[in-house]
Amino acid sequence: MSSPTERGSPPRPEQRRRHVPGPPFGSPRSSGELRASLTSIRDTFSNRHHSLDFAYSHAHYLRNRVLAVGVIFLLLTPLWALVDAMMLPRELWGTTLIGRGLLLAGLLGVLLLARASREHIGRIRLSAGFLLALPAAFYALVLILLPNGDASRLAGYAFIPFLLVAALSVFPFTILESLAAGLALLWLLAFAQMVDGSWLTPAGFEGLWLLTSLLVVSLAANHFQLSLLMRVYRQATHDPLTGLLNRGALSLHLEKLQAWRREEQSSGSLPPCAVLMMDIDHFKKINDTHGHSVGDLILAEFARVLLAQTRNDDCVARYGGEEFVILLLNTPGDRAAEVAERIRRAVEAHHFPDHNHLRVPVTASIGVASLQGDEAPEQALERADAALYGAKEAGRNRVMRADSPTPSALA
Repeated sequence: MSSPTERGSPPRPEQRRRHVPGPPFGSPRSSGELRASLTSIRDTFSNRHHSLDFAYSHAHYLRNRVLAVGVIFLLLTPLWALVDAMMLPRELWGTTLIGRGLLLAGLLGVLLLARASREHIGRIRLSAGFLLALPAAFYALVLILLPNGDASRLAGYAFIPFLLVAALSVFPFTILESLAAGLALLWLLAFAQMVDGSWLTPAGFEGLWLLTSLLVVSLAANHFQLSLLMRVYRQATHDPLTGLLNRGALSLHLEKLQAWRREEQSSGSLPPCAVLMMDIDHFKKINDTHGHSVGDLILAEFARVLLAQTRNDDCVARYGGEEFVILLLNTPGDRAAEVAERIRRAVEAHHFPDHNHLRVPVTASIGVASLQGDEAPEQALERADAALYGAKEAGRNRVMRADSPTPSALA
């Protein structure tokens, strides 16, 4: 019996992240891991356990924050130049104007990068990093270019590290990302104190303590903000009973799949993909015999069987009631039929317990359809549904292909 990883090997995600995300949908397993504790430190500490789906939602949210804060920084920069002109000596104007001009150009670049990075996670993260790094670099540049002893004459510059640490709480960064940025800003404050002579003085210690306290508050805000974002994302895209993607999320994934295949086709290749639609046989009878609570247990257990028999890059969704859909990437029709047959056997052999831990016999009927040419995945889904109906008409507990000249049953 082949393992889930022995089927078609999809291209690596970084190879497909052009305009359309690749793989076109994320991992149900990663989402399942989040279900155990949406507000845990592990899930907000880094993005290691985040599914690709959530990564794109997270990046879209981050992009909106970058655009909003970037516009604010862009508007404040020329106003700040007026403050410099009123408060700084004339001999310092040239130094600050050079830094101010570079900062303004950099902020414009960040806004253009963020605006053009709708589907590019890496670029959105890069633009967020630049948005915070540019004011810090501007401050460091001014400190380096200023003549000795003139740092104390700068008006309103010392608050830049504090402003940027406070700004960390506005963005849905992971704790690890904010901590790295916060440590860099602590170093910037220490450098500024060495330049102005307050390093290792009571005033200097007070500044470092204040910045550290603000960093702790920002880290807490990142944790709560990202936890809330995860919870909202999961409620909107996942079935609460099984933890699988819901029908609305499946529709979005079908659109992503079509766009991804069109892009791959334009580059000279059309990856084979397949749709499996399955139904738990005689589920109404199970509910009538054992009760709806046992039926819910079976649905949740059935979902776990499906996850165990598929890859991380495959999409597993609850279509409605006792119907489920699996989208198989880079999988030709023959291999998809083998996968469906393996799932059918796994369901038939699995121990589905009732409340007394007694086995409830469960079988499944499965319809298989391969995407033909550049057809829409929705059309393949309709053909898989028709094949599923044929499998049930033929006696249930079997796999039926819709893409063969004469639909065949595998049992």
